[in-house]
Amino acid sequence: MADTDPDLSRAPAAAPAGRAIPPSRMALLFTVMLVTAAGNTAMQSVMPSIGTALGVADVWISLAYSWSALLWVVCAPFWARRSDKRGRKAMMALGLVGFILSMLLCGLALYAGLSGWLSAFWALIAFAAARSLYGGFGSAAPPAVQAYVASRTPRATRTQALSLIASSFGLGTVIGPALAPLMVLPFLGFGLTGPFICFALIGVVALVLLRLRLPNDEPQFAARGQATAYASGSGAPSDPQTTLDPEEGGEPKEGAEPPRLGWFDPRLRPWVFAGFFGGHAQAMVLGISGFLVLDRLGLRDTPAEGAGPVGLVLMSGAIATLLAQWGLIPRFDLGPRAATLWGIATAALGTAVLAVAGDLHLIALGYAIASLGFGLFRPGTTAGTSLAVTRAEQGQASGIVASLAGASYIYAPALGVWLYGRSDWLGFGLIIALCAAVLAHGWFALQPDAALTAERETFE
Repeated sequence: MADTDPDLSRAPAAAPAGRAIPPSRMALLFTVMLVTAAGNTAMQSVMPSIGTALGVADVWISLAYSWSALLWVVCAPFWARRSDKRGRKAMMALGLVGFILSMLLCGLALYAGLSGWLSAFWALIAFAAARSLYGGFGSAAPPAVQAYVASRTPRATRTQALSLIASSFGLGTVIGPALAPLMVLPFLGFGLTGPFICFALIGVVALVLLRLRLPNDEPQFAARGQATAYASGSGAPSDPQTTLDPEEGGEPKEGAEPPRLGWFDPRLRPWVFAGFFGGHAQAMVLGISGFLVLDRLGLRDTPAEGAGPVGLVLMSGAIATLLAQWGLIPRFDLGPRAATLWGIATAALGTAVLAVAGDLHLIALGYAIASLGFGLFRPGTTAGTSLAVTRAEQGQASGIVASLAGASYIYAPALGVWLYGRSDWLGFGLIIALCAAVLAHGWFALQPDAALTAERETFE
């Protein structure tokens, strides 16, 4: 069984600011993110084919995710604040449970629709309801992982550390589409719903590993000696002016509880703008890509054959994302501002290539270039948001990042698909316009990397 996290019981002097997270612990965090990313991308690679088989319009398939995304926006900040009090591990476990139940029930709902037990309408309603479990409870895991990493890494290396965690999504988006065609199970009639069942089982394995191998990190509030104004996270007496941060093994921080952060906090506003509109552009690209493959390869009449080509396109994008996060960011030591601006410009270029692509090769190339850009952009905005606030506010900052990610999927994929259905240039033109707006705003508003990554002399 997992022991108590030693970081929470050390004396303040034993908690150096620059310590690294042990590799075994980082691997567990990586696995949590990897499994959910792979499962969700595997689902996205088969949903265009499932929608076509059910006879459902493309836009309704995209809208089926909206309720889940809205719940994510509302719930992610709540779970992030909860992780400050209950511990990061508990929220990661809750998120995995939400993912497992959601995948299982989504698979069963679509299986019932494809088998004729439910009409297409009710199958899609049941799918959306089951998907809401992921938005409501699955949203607990990503902010907990991000806060765990951010609060345990120094400012100078935080972009690289958060990029490594972000790359778990990139690797997941390679593995998910690669495995999805293999999980289209012929036995028991599961067919296209096989990936849902398989990834629910993989999620159970990840949950067991998390519970057994990651040390407990529940904050401790035992008091000793005289009563003090603020509870001490380490169990040691606290000064009336400061408390000891349980996330930092007793590192002092100001006040008993940091102020509530919002999207419009002046420190976060430029990063929120970039994350919000750039995230919408990314969500539209992802929403359109599967239907684009079916249309331009002439696979609308044979939807079951579409899972393979769609998976190949998504894999090409995922590999490009890994190149950005494992190669370019550490190799060129890109800071948040540089990664954000270079990334969004590259994403616009890739979207332009995707708009004119007529065969599988060019579609994959355009999607890969766009994904390379978003692979730089996402860690850039995530690290910028983290570095803009204090160490005591990392939980709330991670909640805002997760909430922004969810906001991108409330209506953006459906809007992109709807515009694409009217005209290719309407859909892709809006994506490029969003990228251009983020680039122009970020050029003037984002704080320079040297100022963001400099270690602060005072306690955060």
